[in-house]
Amino acid sequence: MTRRRQSKSGRREMHAAAQELAIAALGFIAAEPERLGHFLAVTGIELHSIRAAAREPPFLAGVLDHVAAEEQLLRAFAAENDIGPAAVMRARDMLAGRQWEPDTP
Repeated sequence: MTRRRQSKSGRREMHAAAQELAIAALGFIAAEPERLGHFLAVTGIELHSIRAAAREPPFLAGVLDHVAAEEQLLRAFAAENDIGPAAVMRARDMLAGRQWEPDTP
């Protein structure tokens, strides 16, 4: 299989979609106090710092890492958002600066 080069606007759209997914993951975490408490404990971030941190792709990639690290959490998030679990990792890679391009036949 060969890789297709994506246009700059296509990459921007994918990056924006990855950010939206990470923000949805953050909302998913925050929706349940137990999930949020665990996230805060594991990451060490303080609740009042989340809004500012959420503007940074590395933080958003970390949110997706957190979701992906626990299979039950990953599956619950994916089901709630009607996506496959692999979409979380593709979004994480995009936010972390790893280039992902779909295979083309």
